[in-house]
Amino acid sequence: MARIDPADLGVFLAIARHGSFRRAAAELGVTPSALSHSMRLVEERLGVRLLNRTTRSVALTEAGERLLGRVGPAFRDIDDAIDELNSFRDRPFGTLRLNAPRLCARLVLRPLLARFLAAYPDIRVELMVSDALVDIVAEGFDAGIRFGEAIAADMITVPIGPRHAFAVVGSPAYFARHGMPGDPRALRGMPCIRFRFLGGALYAWEFERGGEEIAVEVDGPLTLSEQDLMLEAALDGVGMAYLFEAQARPHLASGALVRVLEEWCPHYPGFYLYYPSRRQMPASLRAFVDFSRGT
Repeated sequence: MARIDPADLGVFLAIARHGSFRRAAAELGVTPSALSHSMRLVEERLGVRLLNRTTRSVALTEAGERLLGRVGPAFRDIDDAIDELNSFRDRPFGTLRLNAPRLCARLVLRPLLARFLAAYPDIRVELMVSDALVDIVAEGFDAGIRFGEAIAADMITVPIGPRHAFAVVGSPAYFARHGMPGDPRALRGMPCIRFRFLGGALYAWEFERGGEEIAVEVDGPLTLSEQDLMLEAALDGVGMAYLFEAQARPHLASGALVRVLEEWCPHYPGFYLYYPSRRQMPASLRAFVDFSRGT
């Protein structure tokens, strides 16, 4: 069997991590065809197939799974050892890869990242925005940001950003036509803008007051899976929307939206930064965690 260069194993690990030649090629800065050729040469040198390829997907063979299980941790240890050298520098450097839902990126990360990058000019940040639940380890992210209930129990979590409240809002013209609900249960007979998760489930609006909790399955002419579109639809008078208060605040101040059931809308701790437990935390992530705690 021909000798395998560590760079060849890096090619294999990138493809295994992304499950895609295209995404792995983008990470490595080469074309998908060049990456496919390199992987074919690796398999020829090893004398065993590591990947099953189709026109739509890439999957590890049993041999590929076994190789990934052996060399993956070793490569992470090498990355940790190199990153540990940051402790000998005056300022941390490197690339920090984050994954966050769209709304968190806008409400929390956008202002935070501007200050962080000014404080740490040697760090680069790559932010992937996705409302889908992402396996940050499998996808090669250093950390993710989510609501607490959506985070796996084996992750380390750090609160990031302020507490958040939800708000039920509608346009003045809407309430002129339909009236204002005095109780969450009244929403069942009023046109609302529904929210559907990417997994397909419809969100039941959640309320709480004085220990009483109510979940209302609203109905209405429009169902969306994107909160910014819900805000715009509420401004257009399509129906009431259940949104983050911070989203609606400028429009409430201008009078373009009116808020109802405020005493029923709960506060939440907000978003959490989460990352896997590792012996050595990347210096860029450590800097971001410390910076987030101090803001």
